[in-house]
Amino acid sequence: MLKEILVIDDNPDIRFLICNILEEQNFKVRSAANFNQAIIEINNRLPDLAIIDIKLDQPDKDGIDLLKLINKINKHTPVIMISGHATVQIAVEAIRLGAYEFIEKPFSKEKIVNYVNRGLESALLKKEKDIIENKLFHSFELIGKSPSIIKVKKIIDKLSLNESRVLISGPTGSGKELVARKIHKNSLRAKEPFVIINAALLKENSYEKELFGEEFEDGNISFGALERANKGTLLIDEVSEIPFETQANVLRVLIDQKFKRVNGSKDISVNIRLISSSSQNLYELVNMNKFREDLYHRLNVMPVELTSLSSRTEDIPLLIEYFKTKLSEINGVQIPDIDIKNDSLYTYNWPGNVRELRNLVERITILSSNDSKQKINQVIDGILNFSSINTNNENILKQSFDSPLKEAREHFEKEYLTTQLKKHHGNISKTADFIGMERSALHRKLKSLGIKGIN
Repeated sequence: MLKEILVIDDNPDIRFLICNILEEQNFKVRSAANFNQAIIEINNRLPDLAIIDIKLDQPDKDGIDLLKLINKINKHTPVIMISGHATVQIAVEAIRLGAYEFIEKPFSKEKIVNYVNRGLESALLKKEKDIIENKLFHSFELIGKSPSIIKVKKIIDKLSLNESRVLISGPTGSGKELVARKIHKNSLRAKEPFVIINAALLKENSYEKELFGEEFEDGNISFGALERANKGTLLIDEVSEIPFETQANVLRVLIDQKFKRVNGSKDISVNIRLISSSSQNLYELVNMNKFREDLYHRLNVMPVELTSLSSRTEDIPLLIEYFKTKLSEINGVQIPDIDIKNDSLYTYNWPGNVRELRNLVERITILSSNDSKQKINQVIDGILNFSSINTNNENILKQSFDSPLKEAREHFEKEYLTTQLKKHHGNISKTADFIGMERSALHRKLKSLGIKGIN
């Protein structure tokens, strides 16, 4: 496919000369004679490379403003700035703002062709680098043999054959984004953009701008997630966090497949596949009037449910083997000798689910890959025991503040004594000595709290 170059210069002779040189080199060339034409050409379609004169027809708007606009749309699009009367300061400023190169007039045919070819090669390398990094960070597979994971894999295979909207539900860290990426990768849109917008991370007044984009008085445009995902897939992560009033506008896009940018007047048509995810139960939010029922039914055409890691512990050995090999390769270190029979791995609650397990394996891979299996087991036990204590303390504190004083005290005593008994392997005498109680008094306290013997 021919590379497309956009030439922007208000001098017709210079513009004609550059266009002729590039067309002789088999480039597809577009041109703009002034600032406003340039804005229209850039917004209609971003070129593979732009050549922009710094001084244009408007005294208060110049090529630097166009450079900023192109960088805002796609920072990897190379821009060559040209000028016949620029200072060193202007040239340095252009490079600082993201210009690929700066050329002074007059210039030779060889120089302009050389810079254009180098700029396109640089853009290609950056694109390939992004692809490699994207694979590096998002190439994890959906690992597991539990019934719930087998079911999810079958659904993903079926979804690759259609364009249905998908709602992925599951606890934090269970792999919702991974499932969305697999659906996109297996679909007919695989070569098109995959765009993620995390509704939980947006500021309260920025949802519509992030989704629909924004038009400014000076002609600049900020493209929203819907336009960036055109022809591809848009994942709205934590869709439950979208404000109620914005939900109506999202519904309208799903119905009409078009929208207006914020402060815009023109309809923008898009063709996207929408995938949503949520760690909350959307149906319950509908019943609580916190989520629109009509939008819920539009999103929930094909539901995919992920379960917690603690409910599918049979997958833990497979996940550990997979992550330790993958992460060792990524970090360039030895594969750690992790004992997949370590009891701590199966008794721990994994509140962060698969993400927490992956983080644990990565920590072991980086810091302890050369250690013995016994030492690695000790490290894992220490990490998980510390995490369990912190989680239990948070739960105790929360429940305590939500209860009357007597119930809070009883709840704390029960959690405290249960933890101490586990720590001393159910030995009443050692537990009593450690907490400073008589053995008989501890027996009575355990009985009153309904704590049975712990093995």
